[in-house]
Amino acid sequence: MTPVQAARIIGLIDLTSLNEDDTEAAVNALCEKAVTVKGPVAAVCVMPAFVALASARLGGAGVRIATVANFPRGDADPDAAAREVEAAVAEGADEVDVVAPWRAALEGDYAAVSALVEACAAECAQLKVILETGAHPDLAKTRIIAEHALEAGAAFLKTSTGKCGPGASLEATRILLQVAGRRAGVKAAGGIRTHADAAAYVTLADGYQGAPATAESFRLGASVLLDDLLS
Repeated sequence: MTPVQAARIIGLIDLTSLNEDDTEAAVNALCEKAVTVKGPVAAVCVMPAFVALASARLGGAGVRIATVANFPRGDADPDAAAREVEAAVAEGADEVDVVAPWRAALEGDYAAVSALVEACAAECAQLKVILETGAHPDLAKTRIIAEHALEAGAAFLKTSTGKCGPGASLEATRILLQVAGRRAGVKAAGGIRTHADAAAYVTLADGYQGAPATAESFRLGASVLLDDLLS
């Protein structure tokens, strides 16, 4: 099997910093790292307060600006989540990663997922829906929640926030790839730290998507992975 080259993985990364104590200096440093000697990352993902800064910093660099909404808890309030998404887009976000009301879904309220995703998708075409798969009791639940998010308008199905319990797993990512098919993308996030880790996810995506994964169909959310790929 041909190894997945570092430069290819870099082009799939959403370089992420989502800390409550992030500063302008930290976001500037993140943006500085986003364009590497091996090519740019797919996107930088920052807290909503820093969207305008990141947009100004990376304008023309070929790096998309992403942020989060309904983060990290995932409340079942579609109106509030949609307002956050609308505000983020107005600030310059190209993409928004919104946390689905996964706790409500685990209690059987799948309609809560549909309602929130539909409301938020109306405000952002490139909506990534975080399912917090590491907190699901089994993969059957993951599949059902993913199906509801996809049907409601998700552009990407995303594994995790990285803030609650286990992050991504190959097993959960496989389910998301199966559900998404060629109708949506998939983003694996949470705990992906090394070239070897990332290569396993990219290889999995290649197999399910029938062609080499691109940033339009597959992403890796990570904060320290880039350092390993450039070392």
